[in-house]
Amino acid sequence: MNLFFWKRLLGSILKINNFKIYIKMKILYEASSTAVGGRKGHVTTDDGKIDLELSVPKGLGGDNGKGTNPEQLFGSAYAACFGGAVQMVAENQKIKLGDDMSVTATIEIGKTKDGDLQLRATLDCYLPGVDVETGEDLVNKAHEVCPYSRATRDNITVTLNLLLDE
Repeated sequence: MNLFFWKRLLGSILKINNFKIYIKMKILYEASSTAVGGRKGHVTTDDGKIDLELSVPKGLGGDNGKGTNPEQLFGSAYAACFGGAVQMVAENQKIKLGDDMSVTATIEIGKTKDGDLQLRATLDCYLPGVDVETGEDLVNKAHEVCPYSRATRDNITVTLNLLLDE
């Protein structure tokens, strides 16, 4: 396949380097975080809004100290981003969601059969006031547009659950 094919398939390509394809995009926002000391260290953002101690969970051989861990941070970010995507899709379809809609992300870390560490995510989406068909449509469409879902697609298993009121 030639470069013209990839340009047509993927849109505007910035460059191809070592078989990696960089897609040109208009940057809307940029965040910068620094972790010092790995999983037993400290994480901060350049604007100071995050300044947290990190601890290693017992399941990974740590002491389960008082700090947070990368899985909790990733889960929090994914849940917030996915919730925003659900709200955006609902708004575009003129569907009113209540303020109590929520997304809970459960992030698991384990080992593959080859011994590599691997993540798995489950997103429990609580959408009160919508029927099953509408809820499934919103969650599935959100999964297509959420930047975290797009980043993890074909890299980790992501399970989507729809939770409704009885």
